[in-house]
Amino acid sequence: MPDLDYIPVIDIDGLRRRDPGRTAQVAEQVGRAFSLSGFCYIRNHGVDDRIIADAARAAMAFFRQPLEEKLKAAPRESVRGFNAIGRTKMAGAANPDHKEYFQIGLELPRDDPAVLAGQPLRGPNQWPEGDPEFRRALTGYFDAIAACGQDFLRAVALSLGAEADFFADKYDKPLQRTQCVYYPPHPPKREDGSEGELFGVAPHTDYGCVTLLWQDDVGGLEVQDRSAGTWIPAPPVPGALVVNIGDLLARWSNDRYRSTLHRVTNRSGRERLSIATFYDPDYTAPVDAAALDPGPGRTTVYPPTTAGAYIMGRINASQAHRTDAAPPADAPAGSLA
Repeated sequence: MPDLDYIPVIDIDGLRRRDPGRTAQVAEQVGRAFSLSGFCYIRNHGVDDRIIADAARAAMAFFRQPLEEKLKAAPRESVRGFNAIGRTKMAGAANPDHKEYFQIGLELPRDDPAVLAGQPLRGPNQWPEGDPEFRRALTGYFDAIAACGQDFLRAVALSLGAEADFFADKYDKPLQRTQCVYYPPHPPKREDGSEGELFGVAPHTDYGCVTLLWQDDVGGLEVQDRSAGTWIPAPPVPGALVVNIGDLLARWSNDRYRSTLHRVTNRSGRERLSIATFYDPDYTAPVDAAALDPGPGRTTVYPPTTAGAYIMGRINASQAHRTDAAPPADAPAGSLA
């Protein structure tokens, strides 16, 4: 069982139903959780079990294919598609993450103004050929988790003393990235003979605003206790999603909320699947702590920025170790990435 004092379970049904009294209660609970650990579970989140099951089934069928088949869906533009083991390395980690993932984003046509402007992370998705079920299932999940994210951000805004719709106009074309993440069982030792502990995802904080995570029953997610520095398991809770804040929201909140280190290890001997959604604002959305009143006697810690500039800086840093011929992750749509 998780440590429910450090990572509480919050029922957001009243928030979704726009019940004023219950919404205020949810906002208070969210504020308490994000001030303490930066993590919570949410239940009654509105993402139908069938949508989750369809996405998980389609993702696992894809990942169990031979590598050469999966590589046919490797990113060609907009950093969408299949990413093999070794693509991502967390800051300060000795080794790349031991995971595969398939990433999709907001589906935009090539003549969309954001694509034509060369905004990174924009454009059409890269789908496996001949697998319409995969596309249908992941698109269904993408849309459902986005609706959940919009509901949840109302509570975040209220918890920070802002109007409930503070974030709404900053999510017209969100930089939402939904990743199906496949963690093979960790081998007993590194195949390449390198030193350092092997992680599915090494200790890190997320880059963006909020992350919404579904995980299967294998477990492996751990959250650092800020005061003790120890690692607390965050196993799956039936019917619940994990939500945590990222560095962008920490910045936006003037450090009233702080992102927390977390990691994934898979020593279960089984395959592990999760679906992580980084629910982030529009590329050009202004991120200014002064807009979320820092409070009496406080000054803003960070200069204003935009969501896109901050997130892309973090993504590029995570892939700086790569020595292949692909250009950096901020390459505009239409080029290889």
